[in-house]
Amino acid sequence: MHCDRIWRNAHLATLAPDRAGLGLIERGLVASREGLITYAGPEAESPAGLTAATDTDCEGRLVTPGFIDCHTHLVYAGTRSDEFEQRLNGVSYEAIARGGGGILSTVNATRAATETQLMAESLPRLDALLAEGVTTVEIKSGYGLSLEHERKQLSAARGLGRERPVTVKLTFLGAHALPPEFAGRADDYIDEVCTVMLPALVRDGLVDAVDAFCEKIGFSREQTRRVFEAAKTHELRVKLHAEQLSDLQGAALAATFRALSADHLEYTDETGVIAMAQAGTTAVLLPGAFYFLRESRVPPIDLLRRHGVPIALATDCNPGTSPLCSPLLVMNMAATLFRMTVDECIAGVTRAAARALGMADRIGTLEAGKQCDLAIWNVARPAELVYRLGLNPLHGRVWRGR
Repeated sequence: MHCDRIWRNAHLATLAPDRAGLGLIERGLVASREGLITYAGPEAESPAGLTAATDTDCEGRLVTPGFIDCHTHLVYAGTRSDEFEQRLNGVSYEAIARGGGGILSTVNATRAATETQLMAESLPRLDALLAEGVTTVEIKSGYGLSLEHERKQLSAARGLGRERPVTVKLTFLGAHALPPEFAGRADDYIDEVCTVMLPALVRDGLVDAVDAFCEKIGFSREQTRRVFEAAKTHELRVKLHAEQLSDLQGAALAATFRALSADHLEYTDETGVIAMAQAGTTAVLLPGAFYFLRESRVPPIDLLRRHGVPIALATDCNPGTSPLCSPLLVMNMAATLFRMTVDECIAGVTRAAARALGMADRIGTLEAGKQCDLAIWNVARPAELVYRLGLNPLHGRVWRGR
């Protein structure tokens, strides 16, 4: 069998569900053809006569699936370092938001920027992710809050996928905050999101999924329900910012729509966790925001484990609550702050993250038929990816076999 490329003598972490833990294989081999994996397993069991135009000796390095950052707000303009300083002086995130800062500060900067400027500001953040093995990234809108500017933001996000070898998934987050021109008229703004913005962006091919911010400083359960109903009419899957600051039973609401994921979840109770388990909804935990906001309420890790809810991890890269572009640091934070295991952390940025994007059939594990996205690491043990701070051991990154 002839392939395009072979990677041999690898310490594979396949994450394959039919193997225990990380699916480790000591002397492993991966073969690809036309961007897809044709074989991933023990080198001794590889197909007879396997050849390739390019044959790489990994010299025992750890090879994982390419990392997946399944929750980012990567495209925006400006900075919120002034708000960071306010929080250091004791002002809460909610107080800053109610005072006209927070998300609306970034909305103003993003509206003022051109699409070209947005791409130029966002590319360094994307490059930082790629430098740590990311091969797929989700990018949300939500800093435009009008059709013109949400379209501009999503178009810039799509443009990033043309500029770099990475898979970009687009999430429409029009229900992120109430824009100033709709002050006091939240229901009217939700009408705009559902009947004007979403249909137009779908026609433009700029929406892969729909998200909302269900929170006291965001939108109510009923308003969120309306957004999800609108997504359903367009046959789009949904995701939800849920229970970050309070318990509005957002996770349970997301589960009723069989959401791909519910994200944050610090205040989610067992009812919400059970609903997620029954719906197949993935939990996306965002330790960067937890750390940056100096939160103290940890997501219900034990409940998620007990009920078998897959746990994904993501950077939540955004200017206000998680200006973070390091999946490696995210894993370390999840281990130290949330007491997640090494296996859980690595699965969280690969297999579980793929589920959170509805892409588990294509990425997230090293199995025949899946996209050949690899991260090759200068480490001997998987724990080294989670253990170190400030050292990037990436040796090589492969996207679609290249």
